[in-house]
Amino acid sequence: MTKKERYKNVIGWFEANAESAETELHYQNPYQLLVAVILSAQCTDKRVNLITPPLFEAFPTPEVMAASTSDEIFTYIRSCSYPNNKANSLVGMARKLVSDFGGEVPADIDRLLTIPGVGRKTANVILAVAFDRPAMPVDTHVFRVANRIGLTRNSKTPLETERELVKHIPAPLLSKAHHWLILHGRYVCVARKPKCESCGIREWCSYYTKHRITII
Repeated sequence: MTKKERYKNVIGWFEANAESAETELHYQNPYQLLVAVILSAQCTDKRVNLITPPLFEAFPTPEVMAASTSDEIFTYIRSCSYPNNKANSLVGMARKLVSDFGGEVPADIDRLLTIPGVGRKTANVILAVAFDRPAMPVDTHVFRVANRIGLTRNSKTPLETERELVKHIPAPLLSKAHHWLILHGRYVCVARKPKCESCGIREWCSYYTKHRITII
């Protein structure tokens, strides 16, 4: 099977079976999404969604958050991973939005990357989800799934994976393809023991082709 054929079949299956795939984070505007994504690093979306309602009520705008302290924010996010670091990032993020961007989340990657707490993955999530731009955020799930099923070949870094996926997935589908891969990795193509028996794309998966004897 050629790489072109694998991409065509995998994309076709997801389009037919996961058309409604979207982020599981709860948010109402780009600012809230940015807060939620910063909190989601090494933390489940379920936990973030428990934290954010009171956080958003207390800090409804970047201006309000910018006027607060990391100690204040810590009290709302203490149940997530690395709350001290994330509290510092959220204050820095809010102050950057207010001082440099008029309190608005910018819609281009170069400006997003100047914001405290925002790396390339987070920036791409904001572009893809908040602004529906053609971007491919690569988290641990996307990195693992892309390599495992054969969309990428032995890519060593998230950036390598991102470039390969962007090269082969049509731009209008990139933001949705991110959700396809992340949700597939979260619920089917899990890290330790992928659920190949219930996987809809196993016919085109290089991992399944290699290991099908032991899986069956």
